[in-house]
Amino acid sequence: MLATFLIGLREGLEAALVVGILVAYVTRMGRRDVLPRLWIGVGLAIALALGIGAVLTFGTYTLTFEAQELIGGVLSLVTVAMVTWMIFWMQKTARTMKSSLEAGVDRALAASGLWAVVVIGFISVAREGIETTLLLWSMVQSFGDAPAALLGAVLGLVAAAALGWLLARGMLRINLRVFFTTTGAFLVVVAAGVLAYAILDLQEAGALPGPFTEAAPIDPVTGAVAVGLAGFPLGWAFDLSAVVPPGGAVATILQSTVGFMPRMSWLQVISWVLYIVIVGTLFVRGARGPRRATKVEAPSEPAPLPLPSAAAGQDRSERVIASGIHSSAAASTPPQRGAA
Repeated sequence: MLATFLIGLREGLEAALVVGILVAYVTRMGRRDVLPRLWIGVGLAIALALGIGAVLTFGTYTLTFEAQELIGGVLSLVTVAMVTWMIFWMQKTARTMKSSLEAGVDRALAASGLWAVVVIGFISVAREGIETTLLLWSMVQSFGDAPAALLGAVLGLVAAAALGWLLARGMLRINLRVFFTTTGAFLVVVAAGVLAYAILDLQEAGALPGPFTEAAPIDPVTGAVAVGLAGFPLGWAFDLSAVVPPGGAVATILQSTVGFMPRMSWLQVISWVLYIVIVGTLFVRGARGPRRATKVEAPSEPAPLPLPSAAAGQDRSERVIASGIHSSAAASTPPQRGAA
């Protein structure tokens, strides 16, 4: 519930802020007549997200185990790609999101395309809704506890709607930059865990080599798939099932927060580490970027006071001579010391 609650809270608050910006701008322009069409677009986006979730949940029951694992692995990879893109998109465009949305409304109203407001509301919310649906579906598949995970997501969305309403009313003030940076870092770790689970699904489906294929190294003593260095690179990296029981509270918390599973293959571990290192480094650089720019643009030390006219003239003459400029204009200029 904790992981899905945080995801529902972050993604829901992004959508709530988008809708709040659109509603506030349309109201300020005195065009409340287009609000119903804006809400139609929002409603269609929510319906699309729920429809995708229903198809993913109930549409795979008739498939074979391998087909289910293959579809789950591919959709999890799509989820990781979407989440990664949204993390950096939000980091890059958060400052200009308000002006971009208002510009879109201006263009729609200027062209008398009132139904274009429906499209604006639909696209703005559908992007968050589809991402949330795919991410929650992937996490539910990996947890195996759908009721608790869905309850956490619903609670997060309700909390996001409440926060969005309070922010729009001016009754609450939070540092959105800190909020989205913190939750963005959390999403990087969650996406790494989803990626590791996607690798496991693809290995179980036989799409990737691993412990479930004939290419897996076998321990000559036990006859099972090798674990540790002996299992590199297609066996198990570790197996802590005896210490951390799969499906237990500790395993569920670790899997929902950092993507840890009691037993993971080498490909899972390698993909998790590479994602954290590459995406995490880029995310930290992006988060520090604005502050570095602020330091560069900060006022420098005060400039020295102007020299007296004679000293300034002498300094200018020395610069002209040192630079080797002998143009006619420079030659015809009276010596600065004489003028002084």
